Amino acid sequence: MGKTILSLGFMSGTSLDGVDAALIESDGEIVVKPVRAVFLPYSSAVQDLLKATIEDYQTKGESPLRAQASTVLTRYHLEAANSLIDTTKRMPELVGFHGQTVLHDPLRKISLQLGDPSFLANALGCSVIYNFRQRDVGAGGQGAPLVPIFHQALKGKLSGCCVFVNIGGIANVTWCGDGGRADSLIAFDTGPGNVLLNDWVKAHTGQAFDEGGQIARQGTVHKDVLASYLSHPYFSQPPPKSLDRGSFTLALCQGLSLEDGAATLTALTVRSIAAASPFYPESPTHFYMCGGGRHNTYLVEQLKTLLAPSRVESVEILGWQGDFIEAQAFAYLAIRSSLGKAISFPGTTDVCAPMTGGDQIIPQETICNRRMLVF
Repeated sequence: MGKTILSLGFMSGTSLDGVDAALIESDGEIVVKPVRAVFLPYSSAVQDLLKATIEDYQTKGESPLRAQASTVLTRYHLEAANSLIDTTKRMPELVGFHGQTVLHDPLRKISLQLGDPSFLANALGCSVIYNFRQRDVGAGGQGAPLVPIFHQALKGKLSGCCVFVNIGGIANVTWCGDGGRADSLIAFDTGPGNVLLNDWVKAHTGQAFDEGGQIARQGTVHKDVLASYLSHPYFSQPPPKSLDRGSFTLALCQGLSLEDGAATLTALTVRSIAAASPFYPESPTHFYMCGGGRHNTYLVEQLKTLLAPSRVESVEILGWQGDFIEAQAFAYLAIRSSLGKAISFPGTTDVCAPMTGGDQIIPQETICNRRMLVF
C-alpha cells in the first residue's frame, strides 16, 4: 500500500446532461476512498451547443463552434470543482480531466475531446492529467473503455466472477475474473445505452429522458426494427471494441409512435447488453450496474429477466455511488498515470501490452480567485 493522493476526477459523457465531479483518496492500486461528488447539469443552451459541435465533427470532422464549446465546458468543470472544494475545504493534489468527446474513431487513430486543461491547472493550482485516450489509439488500441481497472479496484476482494455494467450514453461492460488480475480483464462497449432513447424522448416531448421507463412501458417493441438494429455487424464483432456517439442513429425508428419507439430503443439497449455474454470467459454470478441507465426501472426489469440466473444489482450494494463511478475512475486514472502505472490492457482496449496514458500539465501560475467564472 503506497501513499494516497487526493485526486479530483471529471466526466462529461455522451448523454450531454452535465458534468460529474468526484474527489477520492487513492494509492492508484487497491486503496480507494470516495470523499465527495457533485453533479452540475448543463443548461439547455449548453446541451444544444455541445450537440451541435458533436454533429459538426461527425459530419465534417471539425466545427466552428469548437472554441466556444471548449470554453463553456471548461468553466462548468471549474464551477463543479469549486463546489467540491468549498464543501470539503480540501484542495486536490491532482486532477483527471476527460473533457467532452466529440469524435471517436480508433480505426483512424482519433479520439478527440474538448476542454482546456491548462486553464484548469492554473485555476486550481495543481497538475492536470488529460488526453487519456490518445496514447492508446496511437498504439493501435480502441481508446475505450478506460474505466475497467477502476472496476477491478471496486471489486476488491469479492470472490468469483462479476460484470460491471455502465449504462451511460453508450453502454459498456467489464468482466472481472477471480483473483484480481488486471491482465485478465475483458471490457468493451455493448451498444447504445441512453443516447438514442434520450434523443428520441427529447425530440418528441422536450423531456431529457424517459424517467423510470414509464414511456417505454406503455409501448410495443417493433421486432423488425429491433432486428434491423441488432443486425449491425458491430454486435458480432469480438471484443475489444468501442463505439462513437454517432455509430447508431434514430433513422430506423422514424414513423413509430413515441411509446413504441421508446420501447424498441430500450429493448435495443437491453438486448445488446445481454448479447455480450458469449464473449465472457466464464459466466458471472453478479452484474453490478452503474450509470444513469440503472435508474430506468423498466430497463432494469428487462435486464434481470434476460441475465438470469445471474444477479443484477446496483453498485450501491457494494457501498459505491453509481452515478459517479466514471468521475471517480478518472481521478483514479490520473493517479495511476502520474505514477506511470498502466490504465489500459490488451483485454480492455486491444493494445499489445499494458500501458499508461494521459498527458500532464503543471500549472504555470496560480489564479488567486478560483471564481473567474462568467457565463
